[in-house]
Formats: sequence, C-alpha cells, structure tokens
Amino acid sequence: MKQLWFCIALLTTLVGYCQSFIGAWEMESTTPEGEDYTSVVIFTEGYQVLATYNSETGKFISTNGGTWKLDGNIMTEKVEFNSGNPEMVGEVVSFEVFIEGDNMGIVGTDMKFKRIDDGTPGELEGAWLMSGRVVNDKLQLRDTDTPRKTMKILSGTRFQWIAYNTDTKEFMGTGGGNYTTVDGVYTENIKFFSRDDSRVGASLKFDFNLKDGNWHHTGFSSKGDPLNEIWSKRK
Repeated sequence: MKQLWFCIALLTTLVGYCQSFIGAWEMESTTPEGEDYTSVVIFTEGYQVLATYNSETGKFISTNGGTWKLDGNIMTEKVEFNSGNPEMVGEVVSFEVFIEGDNMGIVGTDMKFKRIDDGTPGELEGAWLMSGRVVNDKLQLRDTDTPRKTMKILSGTRFQWIAYNTDTKEFMGTGGGNYTTVDGVYTENIKFFSRDDSRVGASLKFDFNLKDGNWHHTGFSSKGDPLNEIWSKRK
C-alpha cells in the first residue's frame, strides 16, 4: 500500500511539474550599453515562443520558438523559427530547466523568468495557425500543413504572432503584447511589432467567436484595413 501511494504521489508531482510550464513568463535584463530589455516566453501544450524587446521603446530585438517537450527536468525544443540565427531552424536542442514557485529558468545560465500567468483567464489559450480569410465576401482557405505558416500563441494574458517558413528558414515578422477576451471582444495591446515600431502602444479591438473549434476574428488591422480571419488550433 505504501508503495502504491508513493507511485501515485510521484506521478502527480511529475504531471504537475510538466503542466506548470504552461502560461507566460517574463525576464528583465540590462545590456552593457544600459538598455533595458524585456523577454517573454509563452508555453502552450506542445508549442512555445520567446521574444525580446526594448522595455522602454518596444523596439523588437529577437524571437525564436517551435515545439517543446519535457522529460523530467530536461526540456527538448525543435526550432521552427529564429529571427537572429535562421540556421538554427530544424535543430533540436535540450537543456536542464527548473521551477521554484513562480520562478523558472535554464540551469547554468542567467535566464530566469517570473510567472505572468498560468494559461488563464483568456479564452484563446493555445497555439493557432491562420487557416483562412474572408476577402470581398469570399472565403479563402489556407493549408496549415505547408512550411509557410502564420502562427499565434496565446497564454491567459499574453499573445504573439509569428510569420515564418520552415523550409527556407525565413522569418517574416512578429508582434505581441497582452490581450483580454470579454463578452465576445478580443482586445490586443501591442508591446512590440517587428515591422513598425510606431504601432507599439496601440490597442486594437476585434469581435471573436469559436465555431467548430475554429477562432473567427473580425475587425480592423493595425493599419486600419478590414480584417476577417479564421484560425485553427494547432495539433
């Protein structure tokens, strides 16, 4: 009986350890030149993204991400995009990680993050791929299995979108910040945007709803253009 209880307790600990990474984490750092940087990593089930930007101006610095899995305290990631080092795309990297309360990081490095959220309360937590658009009242579907992807990863309060190509290793752009989902309205507050720093600080509101597991997203882009998108949960 004691052995059974020990096995149950051990299994519960391991499951909790794995799930505790889900959500958003933040790290503040200062460069030798005195610039303050913010780094945010978002973990969803099976997918993750890390972005770094200037804390004061929102100027985009870098991003990377892809798939992840955990075996004990060893995290293994397969790189799908890397804005600063595209040759890393396709590489598999493993490293030792730790969690202590609301802190987590990579053992043997200065990378130590504080928890922002645990995947709640936003209704759209997860990794999504753009799977369609409505243009001039016509539905245009997109094959989500192609190397060219537009992915959006959301924790309970943070979001980041990334456009990239796993075959060419090309990184096309990204943006992110925090978000809310209230009464069918999805609101983004932009903290960084690789294509145009002037968008930083903007707040954008969209109507959203979930149909058959797909996220339907309508409103206006950061440029003011009409927007009607469909996103599918990544599996």
